Amino acid sequence: MHRGLLCLPLLAALACGDDLVGDSGPETLGSSGESTTAGSSESTSPSAPTSQPTQDTSGGMSGSETSTGAPTTGTTGTTTGAKADMGGGEEFLRCHDDPPEGATLAPDIPAYGGTCPALEIGYMDGQAFNVLPQQLGNSTVERLFLVIAPEDAGPDERLPVIFLWHWLGGEAQDFYERGDVQNAVNQKRFIAVIPEAREGLLFKWPFSAIDSDADLQAEFRFFDDMLSCVAEQFNVNKDCVASTGVSAGALFTSQLAGGRGDVLSSFMSLSGGTGGGTIKPWTAPAHKMPAMVLWGGPNDFCIVIDFEQTSKDLEMNLEAGGHFVLECIHNCNHSTPPFPVEPGETTFAPLWDFFLDHPYWLAPGESPYTEFGVPAGMPDWCAIGAGNAVPPPEPCDKDECS
Repeated sequence: MHRGLLCLPLLAALACGDDLVGDSGPETLGSSGESTTAGSSESTSPSAPTSQPTQDTSGGMSGSETSTGAPTTGTTGTTTGAKADMGGGEEFLRCHDDPPEGATLAPDIPAYGGTCPALEIGYMDGQAFNVLPQQLGNSTVERLFLVIAPEDAGPDERLPVIFLWHWLGGEAQDFYERGDVQNAVNQKRFIAVIPEAREGLLFKWPFSAIDSDADLQAEFRFFDDMLSCVAEQFNVNKDCVASTGVSAGALFTSQLAGGRGDVLSSFMSLSGGTGGGTIKPWTAPAHKMPAMVLWGGPNDFCIVIDFEQTSKDLEMNLEAGGHFVLECIHNCNHSTPPFPVEPGETTFAPLWDFFLDHPYWLAPGESPYTEFGVPAGMPDWCAIGAGNAVPPPEPCDKDECS
């Protein structure tokens, strides 16, 4: 039997150790509250990898972009933020720039249904987390999250937002520390929201074939509530709201992209994916959003999940649906991506740049990388389109699954 297709009883018995800093023991599956429908149930079929494109992307440039929540149209053409210099003096618009005239913009962020807490910003040892109540069945649970913003953010500064979902054996604090997130938001000018997984879910986040739809919808609503409360306190750039996760968090991020694709501008999957018999399938969103799909090569495997298989399943569904895909294969197995960064840059600088390079208002299947090329700051083991990345020739003999 293929190792990534182990039977579901084994999946239930082993809390997958897809982990960057150590495994945690299994928990009992939580009870489910009422669910609401989110995202499209449209299915897609896999497509074969294509060759490296020149002008057209392997994700396709055709089709009309749709979204829910009454998107608006951009009317300003004056840019205010720094642009990415691609060499030769050519530049492209990024999240900190004004959208081009006539662009399709993201829907407005709805107000929170209750009273938002006064958000605690940043993190230090002993600091209390932000708390939002959530109704799950007959119980109310407290959901915890961190909000990391530039320490010198001005009241008129319009800030992109990215959600960071931690790995199985980790916690929100671990993502904050491993990603050097405070320095990253100071340098790149965005807000990071780092949720803490709740108790009662076997794999921290609801992404497995045995997780209930009610649990999945509850996590989507937690995302909604966090975004609404952050937007109440900050001047949020609604056209640059993205999600990324690592391992278990990446598996959930792909589910969030399907369920809240009308809101997200892009998403990044770091050793995650969809399908494969153990993970929920891809749900096609209405909005065509760029995606970075990254994994550690043929040996990116942890207990019951073959992350090369699930990452390729995600890629095929994205390309079949007309989404832009940047494929990255670092060949370091199930471990922290060894992003090459310039002196003074933070650990995950290419990840933040991908997020900021892809605003919501890009046309379906569009990326500035197809016109200007993949930026020099991106790893050379990344390429446009499924099947096009060239991983380093030798594995780096690193594995953080335990």
